[in-house]
Amino acid sequence: MADSYSTICMVPHTHPSLTGHFPGDPIVPGVVLLDRVLTVLDEWLPGRKVVGLTQAKFLLPLKPNEPFTVFLTRRTSERIQFECHLNGCRLAAGMLTLEQGS
Repeated sequence: MADSYSTICMVPHTHPSLTGHFPGDPIVPGVVLLDRVLTVLDEWLPGRKVVGLTQAKFLLPLKPNEPFTVFLTRRTSERIQFECHLNGCRLAAGMLTLEQGS
C-alpha cells in the first residue's frame, strides 16, 4: 500500500453550510474542509476509522468552487498527516489518528 495519496477537491457554491457563512462573500467553514479530508481518507483507506484529530491549522480562506488538493501521508499505521493546498499555498494542515487494527 502506498505511503501517500492525493486528489483534487472542491466545495460547490450550493453547499448548505455556505448560506450563513459570511453571506455575500462566503468562505468554506473549516469543518467542511475537514469533511473533505475524511472523504479522501476513506477513498484511500476504506474502512479505517478516525478516532482523533490531534492537530489542525487553517491558514488561508477557501472560497466556494475553488479547486484545492488534499495530500495524505502515512506517518505510522495509526497516524495520517493531511495538507490541503490552494494555488500552491498551504491552506490547512493537521494530523489524524486512526483506530488501531481497523
